Amino acid sequence: MDELILSDKWMFLLLALAINLFASFTMFNMIGHPKLTGTFRNYWLFNGALVYGLGLWVSRFIIDLATDNMIIMDWTSVFKLVSSTVTAFFAFRFLRVDNCRPLRIIVSGLLMAAGTSALNYACLMGDQIQAYEFKPCFAIIAFIVSFAGAVGSFYLYERRRGSYLLIAGLALGLSGIVVQLLGIVAITITYDVVLTADRLNEYMGLLAVVLGVATSVIFAFSLIARFVDQRFRAMYERYRLLVENSIDMIAIIRDGRWEYVNRSGIAMFEASGEGDLINQSIYHFLQPKCHDKMRRMLQVTEGGVQSAPVELEWYSVKGRPFPTEVIQTWARLPGKPALQVIIRDISERKKNEELLINSEKLSVAGQLAAGIAHEIRNPLTSLKGFLQLIASGRQNNKNYFDIMKSELTRIESIVSELLMLSKPQIYELSYRDLRHVMRETVTLLEAQALLHSIELDIQYGEEALWVHGVENQLKQVFINVLKNAIEAMGDGGSIQIVCVREGGDVIVRIQDYGPGIPREQMAKIGQPFYTTKDKGTGLGLMVSYKIVDNHQGNVSVNSTLGSGTTFEISLPYNNPEESSNGGSSNKVTPIHRSKQEDDAK
Repeated sequence: MDELILSDKWMFLLLALAINLFASFTMFNMIGHPKLTGTFRNYWLFNGALVYGLGLWVSRFIIDLATDNMIIMDWTSVFKLVSSTVTAFFAFRFLRVDNCRPLRIIVSGLLMAAGTSALNYACLMGDQIQAYEFKPCFAIIAFIVSFAGAVGSFYLYERRRGSYLLIAGLALGLSGIVVQLLGIVAITITYDVVLTADRLNEYMGLLAVVLGVATSVIFAFSLIARFVDQRFRAMYERYRLLVENSIDMIAIIRDGRWEYVNRSGIAMFEASGEGDLINQSIYHFLQPKCHDKMRRMLQVTEGGVQSAPVELEWYSVKGRPFPTEVIQTWARLPGKPALQVIIRDISERKKNEELLINSEKLSVAGQLAAGIAHEIRNPLTSLKGFLQLIASGRQNNKNYFDIMKSELTRIESIVSELLMLSKPQIYELSYRDLRHVMRETVTLLEAQALLHSIELDIQYGEEALWVHGVENQLKQVFINVLKNAIEAMGDGGSIQIVCVREGGDVIVRIQDYGPGIPREQMAKIGQPFYTTKDKGTGLGLMVSYKIVDNHQGNVSVNSTLGSGTTFEISLPYNNPEESSNGGSSNKVTPIHRSKQEDDAK
């Protein structure tokens, strides 16, 4: 080896070193490819192992050519290439395992050292060996150097940065040349054949072809790896810009800690830099009431299930609370499974929603106040005028008193209806056959229907339709709906009334054949003081809805323009015999107000 370094053959040593370094750099670029998943992973790992094996194999031939070692071309030459390639491939595969990092680096280093040793000492298996001298101390040193070089280069490679990757290739290439030089010193072989000039020329010609092919292969793989690496670097840069410039926070969570946070996330959490968040527990910034929700979310996403957006509340680094909407996906990044999240600050949206709700409340209150003022102002104006007439001393005051009493009754009626809507009441409930209630209601309205040339067509059925409620209130509901139907049919006609039992409900259908209700007005039915009539208060249907709701029933409306409108009132069926067997009381307070509270008021 001294002659190689001190003589003019040192150029061969530089050539071997250059090829080995070139192969090492190319190998690290190939096994560090971003698409190392599935089938592509084995493809790139095998190509990287082949490039590295070719580099070692060619550099060993060049070193043998520069020394006095006899060059023998037999099956062991192929074995050297195959052994170094296979051991490198499995070393790279083990390096990609998700287990403990120190362990996999050590095992991968041992496999690489074993492959290099096989390359150095495979010649001992040849058939033309007469004698050999083996120096174990140099062999041990060579193995240690090979192992240390591989472990050091893999450690630097794991850091995945440009300068570290360059140093990793340099460390592996240099250690490979040093190990081969130590291997030459460790073993001296005497062959039983004589290397003639003709055979030497044949070997040299074969070696030139092999060197040319191997170098071309290494160079081609290097170009491919460089081209692909540039393409993926450009793609990575585009994706990085998309992530970094996103207005939403994009982060990666692993083992309950922040592993990556983009610029928007740093600004959202009011952090001075990445150091305030990276490797910090996510629960440190999450409000305690959301901890269980986050744990459930992590359990779902680890199962590979895409979950819906979740609202979570956080604390910033400065302690400011803020609400967010979180979209999470489960991902498998190099190493361990991770949670990829997109976090959007919804503080402004929450404020706008609250302002909208308050605005709607104020709007409803304003409409209600305007309606009350309008409905009460008219009779108050009349009362004021009559009081002025009485004060003037004119005669026939009794007629004035009757009119004033009527106006006061109207005011009292409006106030009573409003009180029933706003304040809980207590009532005597009783069992009533809804057919009798409807018959009495029809009797009250028959005269008004005849004045409008309207016929009330009633179908009661033979089965008793028992309900548990307040008879006068139920009658008021039917009166309100029937009066609206009569007034809607100005040209006369027929109103269909059907009272039937369907399952556990008693159904009352009141169908008119008037002009119908437009779609845009259907949503306003039941609102306070909304009416299409000239002299209506708009409280009738609102009170009716409230009464039916207090009786655990519901009201549905179907209308078609030009065909008419159908009101369907559904109330629970209550048989008095079944209820008495169950121990039911006739006196109930469905709105949960005590008698003492009512007396106190």
